[in-house]
Amino acid sequence: MKLRGLLKGIMLVTVSSLLIAVVTLFGIFAFFYYNTVYGQDWSIPVSKLSETLTWDGTGYAFTGEQLLKADQWAMLLDETGQVVWEFQKPDDVPEQYTITDVAAFTRWYLNDYPVLCRVRDDGLLVAGAPKDSVWKHDMAMSTQTLLQTPAWLIGFFLLALGSVLALAWLAVSRWFRQDQQVRDAARSNWINGVSHDIRTPLSVVMGYAAQLEDANDLTAEHKRQATAIRAQSQVIRDLVNDLNLTMRLDCEMQALRKERLQPAVFLRQVAADFLNGGMAEGFDFEMELPENGLPDIEADPFLLRRAVNNLLVNCVRHNAPGCSIHLGARAEGGQLVLRVEGGTAAGTTQTSAPQTLESDGGAAHGTGLRLVSQIAAAHGGKAEFHSGTTYRCELYLPVKREPCIQHRAPLT
Repeated sequence: MKLRGLLKGIMLVTVSSLLIAVVTLFGIFAFFYYNTVYGQDWSIPVSKLSETLTWDGTGYAFTGEQLLKADQWAMLLDETGQVVWEFQKPDDVPEQYTITDVAAFTRWYLNDYPVLCRVRDDGLLVAGAPKDSVWKHDMAMSTQTLLQTPAWLIGFFLLALGSVLALAWLAVSRWFRQDQQVRDAARSNWINGVSHDIRTPLSVVMGYAAQLEDANDLTAEHKRQATAIRAQSQVIRDLVNDLNLTMRLDCEMQALRKERLQPAVFLRQVAADFLNGGMAEGFDFEMELPENGLPDIEADPFLLRRAVNNLLVNCVRHNAPGCSIHLGARAEGGQLVLRVEGGTAAGTTQTSAPQTLESDGGAAHGTGLRLVSQIAAAHGGKAEFHSGTTYRCELYLPVKREPCIQHRAPLT
C-alpha cells in the first residue's frame, strides 16, 4: 500500500509539473505577443489612426482623437520630409526630415520618442509615445530558424520531461533506500533479540554441562555425554553469532574498523589462538609463509580473524582426526592471498575448479563459509572455494596502494 501511494504521488507530481510547464510556456508566449507591436501595438492602433485622417481638399480632417491618449501624439510627413499635419506633437520633434532621418526613426526612436509609422498615399503617418515609455528592439529571424521552432519546442519539452522523470526516479530510489534501511534495521533488531534469547539459555546449558564434566560422582559415559552437550552448545552459539554477523554484513550495517596489518604477524596470532584453543587436537597443523615477506594490508582485524577461524573450524568439523590442516599466504598480482587447506570431507566431489557462494548455498554451503565470502567482499576482495583430494579456500584481499615495507615472516 505504501508503494502504491508513493507511485500515485509521483505520478501526480509529474503530471502537475508538466501542466505547470505547459501553462508557463503558454503564458510567456501570450505575454510577449500581446505586449509587442504584433499584439496590441502598445495602445496606438496606427492603421485605425490613419483611417481617421482624411484630406477634404483644403486641409486635413482628424477624427481619431479618442484613439490617442493624452501623452501620445501624431504627425504626417509629405514626400519631401516636411510635416504637413500634426496632433499634440512635442516641441522638440523637428518639422523637417531627410531620407536618412526617416530611415532611422521608422525602426527605432525619434529624438528618444518611441514611434510607429504607416505609409499612406500622401506621405508617412508617424505616431509617438512619451520618452522611456516603451522599449523597442530590432528582431530578425531566418525562415529556416523559424521552421525549426517546433523542433526546439519539442526539445525543450523533452528536456523538461526528462528532468521531471529524473527527479521522480531519484525520489523513488531514495524512498526505496530508506524503506530498505527501515526493513534492515527491523530485521537486525529482530535477529539481535532472537540471538539474545538463544544465547541466554544456551549459556546456562553450557555452564551445567561444564559442571557435569567436572563432577566426581558421574560415570565416564555420562561425562562424555556432558562434553558432547557442551561442544554442540558451542556450535550453536557460534552459529548464532555467525548468523547475526552475516545479516549485519548483508545489510551493510557492520562498520569496518580497518587498520594496517602485517599478514605474517596476524596469521601467527590466529594460529596460536587456534592451537591453544584445543580445536587442532588430533590434526596435523602446518603454516607456510614466504621467506621474502608479505605486503601490508588494510583490514578489520576482528572480521578477518573471524573469517580465518571459520575456515579452520570448518576443516576440523568436516574431517576426521589425523588429517592435515594448512594455513598460508602469498602475494599475487597486487593482492594478498590467504589460504586454508584441509582434508576432504566424506562424500565431497573431486574438482579443482574454484566455486563461489550461490543463492541456495551452492558449493560453499553453510553460514560460516557464507560469512567468509561476505567478509572478503566487504574488504574489496573475494573468496574462492576448491574441493578435490583436499578442501581449500583462498581469500583474495587488496594490498595497500601506497608503498610499504614487506615484512619477512618471523623465524620460529
